[in-house]
Amino acid sequence: MSVSDRLGGFIFPGYDPTQVSNAPTLNSVTVVSGNSQLAFTVPTNTGGGAITNYVGFAKNTSTGAYTTGTSTSSPLTISSTGYGTEYEFSVVAVNAYGPSAPSNAITDTPVNIGQQAYLTAGTYSWVAPAGVNAVSVVAVGSGGQAGRGYNYDASGGGGGGLGYKNNYSVSAGSSYTVVVGNVTGTTPPAPPANGAAGENSYFVSNSVVKGGAGGGGPGGYYSSPSNGGSAGTYTGDGGGNGGVGGARSNYGGGGGGAGGYSGNGGTGSTSNGQAASGAGGGGGGGKASGGGGGVGVLGEGSNGVGGIYTGAVPATGGSGGGSASGDTGGNAGGGGGYSSGPGGVGAVRIIWPGDTRQFPSTRTADE
Repeated sequence: MSVSDRLGGFIFPGYDPTQVSNAPTLNSVTVVSGNSQLAFTVPTNTGGGAITNYVGFAKNTSTGAYTTGTSTSSPLTISSTGYGTEYEFSVVAVNAYGPSAPSNAITDTPVNIGQQAYLTAGTYSWVAPAGVNAVSVVAVGSGGQAGRGYNYDASGGGGGGLGYKNNYSVSAGSSYTVVVGNVTGTTPPAPPANGAAGENSYFVSNSVVKGGAGGGGPGGYYSSPSNGGSAGTYTGDGGGNGGVGGARSNYGGGGGGAGGYSGNGGTGSTSNGQAASGAGGGGGGGKASGGGGGVGVLGEGSNGVGGIYTGAVPATGGSGGGSASGDTGGNAGGGGGYSSGPGGVGAVRIIWPGDTRQFPSTRTADE
């Protein structure tokens, strides 16, 4: 590649190849919002003068056409390179005597990297961006409401399940349904009464990827004990069920924790002892009378810790998830506790490209 090729045919007046800078070293190419970002190491030998700017080049390997960008430092952005087209990328350093020789070349096909999180209950339409043909998705169902007794003799709500699906095929420009399960049973019924079940969260349909709803805790009296709310299940390539709510007791059953990426949420406590911790990054079970912990949607993290009944300490959510607040389950997916405490809202998160970003923990964090 000649000097004139490198700079679109423009020849520097006074160009002196003995005084130009050494070439930069191109380290990597990434794509952000359809633009290629070139990260490079500046040369230590700048020739006969300071470097004034850097010029980046993206050569279409099919047509030979160039797209360029300039910067005074790394990284350098080349706009509108698009997705799915192979380019040969390089960088030159420019001083008063002209451009350097080109850096090493990196040949790459830019892909669209992105994400969309839905953390508020509702029905949405997600449109696949340009260049996206596969996604990975995690869905967490909302937690169930605790049952209601005359005193403290109520059972906890079940935690929502967590399911994930990797490398699911989509078409750019097409829309896909997203549903996030709502908090239900927010108004305490007259005692004794069963708590309301949570709602499923899903992407496309319940049969593609789903975080199942936590069950409502049965109401009643301590004299007639029963199990707590049922665990939310899941659909997908992997995941975990929610934790079962704590059974009725004179302390009030704690809420079950949200499901994890490779294990179940913690079971709610029925006494003043330690509630069960979550597994696979799932939420912890609720302390007696307390809500269950939620789970994070950025991929598998640390397990939620079960609450201990001390009158104030709630269960702790899994890494990135919400801890319970009193008898309300933590987001996403914690079951409600005490007497009619509501569960935590559900969640859905979509990441792409689905062939290289996959749950439970392969590049699932924010990018």
